[in-house]
Amino acid sequence: DCQRISPPRAGPGAPPPPTAAAASGANRHSHPAASGDLPASAKQLLRWDEVPDDFVECFILSGYRRLPCTAQECLASVLKPTNETLNFWTHFIPLLLFLSKFCRLFFLSGRDVPFHHPWLLPLWCYASGVLLTFAMSCTAHVFSCLSLRLRAAFFYLDYASISYYGFGSTVAYYYYLLPGLSLLDARVMTPYVQQRLGWHLVLPVAFVLAVACTVACCKSRTDWCAYPFALRTFVFIMPLSMACPIMLESWLFDLRGENPTLFVHFYRRYFWLVVAAFFNVSKIPERIQPGLFDIIGHSHQLFHIFTFLSIYDQVYYVEEGLRQFLQAPPAAPTFSGTVGYMLLLVVCLGLVIRKFLNNPEFYSKK
Repeated sequence: DCQRISPPRAGPGAPPPPTAAAASGANRHSHPAASGDLPASAKQLLRWDEVPDDFVECFILSGYRRLPCTAQECLASVLKPTNETLNFWTHFIPLLLFLSKFCRLFFLSGRDVPFHHPWLLPLWCYASGVLLTFAMSCTAHVFSCLSLRLRAAFFYLDYASISYYGFGSTVAYYYYLLPGLSLLDARVMTPYVQQRLGWHLVLPVAFVLAVACTVACCKSRTDWCAYPFALRTFVFIMPLSMACPIMLESWLFDLRGENPTLFVHFYRRYFWLVVAAFFNVSKIPERIQPGLFDIIGHSHQLFHIFTFLSIYDQVYYVEEGLRQFLQAPPAAPTFSGTVGYMLLLVVCLGLVIRKFLNNPEFYSKK
């Protein structure tokens, strides 16, 4: 069985840090105290047995940064071959791409709608979620070796940013995509059926899920959870259920014919998510050959790449939904129903993180 270790948004099941057999198979060095090597504090990169258990990643034998690092050393490490370097770059480059994309959407799209128009409030919510989750992931990977408490704080913020992004996506769906579905068309579905389906509860339910998922992920860093990676993967899948109206639309109506852009990019997004979840859960390829993929090619880097592809497809069909929304907009989204929800979520997530950081149990264990 494997010791519980928790990289940010890593896979479930906690396969163990390298066992003695796995380590010897990968030419594991003996402990520096026994071999006469330099002490860990004098090295730039360390092996798994030279860092605290809380910092060890499954099947990753080498490439660990010295602990504790200064902020300057953390920043400098993004240009060095550590086991976190590509974790940073596989989200920093998408962050720049999406920042450019949203700047064009808000300021250079050529539309007559100014960037501050209420019709664009859901897009602001969605864009802030996408950019925040990539920015927070980059921050967590770069500064995770400052101290144990700061490591926990960055991971908590990372979990919170994913929940924030999930809710921001739901806000965009609610205003730009759901109104165009036949499921919500009074000419197709009676008001009684629509009421029973409960579409008006989408935002409140998504809000509660966002807070609950963050609480569960933060609690997974303690000993009560035997499978923290599995729990985190599961709870971050839960908010995706808010897209079920689109899936129902494709099953009950001709979504492919009526909106081929949404159909293709929606299902391709979920294909990328399945692939990302596979690497997140399986810990392949480093599980097969521990030590070989420590710097380049391990599962968390692949997980980052495929989550980027999934969000890229999502941005595409959200943009298409916005275009159709602007052609015949219903009532304009309200500030309280968009940005107000997001601000309230920030307050709630901040209180959750504060509660966990005030309890040493939640940052002294994995």
